[in-house]
Amino acid sequence: MAQIIDGKKISSEIKEEIKSVCSQLVKEKKQLPGLVTILVGNNPASKAYVNSKAKSCNEVGMVSKIEILDESISEEELISLINRFNNDKNYHGILVQLPLPKYINESNVIKSIIPEKDVDGFHPINVGKLVIGEETLIPCTPYGILELLKRYNIETKGKHVVVVGRSNIVGKPIANLLLQKRDGANAVVTIVHSAAKNISFYTKQADILIAAIGSPKFIKAEMLKENVVVIDVGINRVEDANSPKGYKIIGDVDFDEVSKIASFITPVPGGVGPMTIAMLLKNTLIAYKHLTKNIE
Repeated sequence: MAQIIDGKKISSEIKEEIKSVCSQLVKEKKQLPGLVTILVGNNPASKAYVNSKAKSCNEVGMVSKIEILDESISEEELISLINRFNNDKNYHGILVQLPLPKYINESNVIKSIIPEKDVDGFHPINVGKLVIGEETLIPCTPYGILELLKRYNIETKGKHVVVVGRSNIVGKPIANLLLQKRDGANAVVTIVHSAAKNISFYTKQADILIAAIGSPKFIKAEMLKENVVVIDVGINRVEDANSPKGYKIIGDVDFDEVSKIASFITPVPGGVGPMTIAMLLKNTLIAYKHLTKNIE
């Protein structure tokens, strides 16, 4: 059976490390890192996610603010609010919860956040820096995957990583990060997507497989080789009559099958998911460091 990569455990370790830094800043009577999260509308899932981010901020000792805006707000008004926080020295990270209402252009909103405060890592300048291997704010989920591989001492240098999925949030950035020589990733990377006639042809070559396609239990054991490392980014809600909520969350990988042949595997939930918020906090700390020069 595969060794479980415990995202809850690693995310807790990262939060404790950040909490220690914030405690030291309090002792030194220095400004604390601050994160503002902007939510447009009252989508229950988005609201719960925003609240969990704020709770995590408070737990580690960061300053947190939530701005909940009416769904009728105009794109211009939203960008005006972002500009206010761009210039507010109390906040070092700005996050706009996605998705936005359809009438608002997400690209315009993302571009309106100054790159130095873009803790989601979605601004084109930060994306460009990531691609050419410069230091930048990295999208939180790919950053979390890197951290899991690092903390479990999983070798990536020269390994064949197959990424299933090409989203701007996970697939493209994690592929680019693992290509880099910087930080010792230095992997050989293949991206596979829906245009591939035979996805198994590629997945069977993977030393490390990263599944991020949003299709429940898509990756089966027969699609992989023995001792593969499997990172499951999928979060799929499926009906479950036995659950009090009426549904359960499963990944893009058939865990029961694949865990029997893999060397390491992330569970869903409890794998990559908890890392996303932990790395958001870490990005906020990095942004704070660059903006204030308070930490050497």
